[in-house]
Amino acid sequence: MDELISQVATLLRGMWRHRWWGLLMAWGVTAVGSVVVMSAPDKYEATARIYVDTQSILKPLMSGLAVQPNIEQQVVMLSRTLITRPNVEKLIRMADLDLKSQTKASQDALIDGLMKSLQIQNAGRDNIYSLAYRDSSPDQAKKVMQSLVSIFVESSLGNTRQDSDTAKKFIDEQIKGYVAKLEEAEARLKQFRVRNIELQNPEGQDMVGQLGVVSSQLSQARLELHEAENARDSAKRQIEAEKSQSADTTTRSLLQESALSVSTPEIDARIDVQKRNLDTLLQRFTELHPDVSNTRRLIKELEALKRKEVAELRKVAMANPMRSSSNSLVFQELNRMLAVSEVQVASLRARVSEYEARVNRARSMMKTAPQVEAEYAQLNRDYEINKKNYNDLVSRRESASMSGELESAAGVADFRLIEPPRVSPKPVAPNRLLLMPLALLAGLAAGLGVAFVLSQLRVVYYDARALGDAVRLPMLGTVSMVMGDGATQRRRTELWKFFAAFGGLLIVFVAAMIAMSLLSGRAG
Repeated sequence: MDELISQVATLLRGMWRHRWWGLLMAWGVTAVGSVVVMSAPDKYEATARIYVDTQSILKPLMSGLAVQPNIEQQVVMLSRTLITRPNVEKLIRMADLDLKSQTKASQDALIDGLMKSLQIQNAGRDNIYSLAYRDSSPDQAKKVMQSLVSIFVESSLGNTRQDSDTAKKFIDEQIKGYVAKLEEAEARLKQFRVRNIELQNPEGQDMVGQLGVVSSQLSQARLELHEAENARDSAKRQIEAEKSQSADTTTRSLLQESALSVSTPEIDARIDVQKRNLDTLLQRFTELHPDVSNTRRLIKELEALKRKEVAELRKVAMANPMRSSSNSLVFQELNRMLAVSEVQVASLRARVSEYEARVNRARSMMKTAPQVEAEYAQLNRDYEINKKNYNDLVSRRESASMSGELESAAGVADFRLIEPPRVSPKPVAPNRLLLMPLALLAGLAAGLGVAFVLSQLRVVYYDARALGDAVRLPMLGTVSMVMGDGATQRRRTELWKFFAAFGGLLIVFVAAMIAMSLLSGRAG
């Protein structure tokens, strides 16, 4: 610690030795600084305040129908990107600043200076923006501020409309592409359905479901066929018993009556059953169904058989009158029952055959059904995806169109000039009352620096220890200087001169500050 104090003391003594050079440097730097401060041109500040009202009644009304842009974010981004080179060039043309700049270099310098001088600040949450610009000419500063306000308002939301048009154009191009994709997918679906028309089902069931339904119908038809065959066999047995009992109870008169009017109850019953069956089939199927065609053909054959049977019965009745006993009421009823059973058995056999063919066909198609169903599912999935994307794009296009109209409507964002451009009546810069003390401090710092540099260039040792440390040689002894009265008086006089010169510097500085303050007060 003692060594550090000794080094500091040695340094200060060395600087004190060159104090006049330091004081001279302080006077010079302070004088130059004062001249620079006083000669600096005055700067007048033009300001303006703009309020951006982003609250609109259209927002809640159009919620969910149109894409509403974030007006607050756009305004903030506009305030940050307003001072760009294109806007500044436009500002220069509007304020006629380019009249003084004829060369490219001067124009670039003017643009760079304006970009540094223009200021836009957000006053807080209330969307109030403060604009400021400083210039040596008050009129020029006000003109520049008016141009800047115009650019700020005009550039507010113009780009958003262009973005909406670009979005609509892009969406229209995408819609055209998806229309082509939908047409292609529909063509593939149409070709697939035509190629696999036998596999289609109105209820939308797959081949496994169709096979299950047909198998269930086949089992039901077989059961009904078995019941009809048992009823037919029972009717046959009853007819045979009736024939053996009614052989001797027939009369001549009944024979003659039957000969004149021969009836065919069996065929009539079969025709009646087939007609009822045809009505039932027409309720379920069309005229082109195989069961309908087979039933009509069977009715025609039974009618032809009836005509032939009537002719034969008349011949038999005339040749063997004893056989007419079969025309009794009981016998006719049994024959009718037998005919009905025969018709029902024939119809059920045809139905069983048809269902068996359908089951066999469905089983044969089961081998290729999975591949066909997978292909159909893929085609249908591609079609649904394209259709969904198409519908979404159409909806978004309408939303974009409404968004563009909403943006151009009045009240979306209102720019209000709450404080028009105005210029301060007195200069705001430079602040000479602040710069002058800085000039004095700079002069004092320069004087200390010169004294320090000279003390290092012209080294003087003030004690034996410092000299021994410097030369690294043993010291034999020291000689002290004894100052006389004359030397002491000269040293004291020199000291008073130094303090007088330094005090003069401070007095001149204070006087200059007082004069400057008085002048600025009168100007205000």
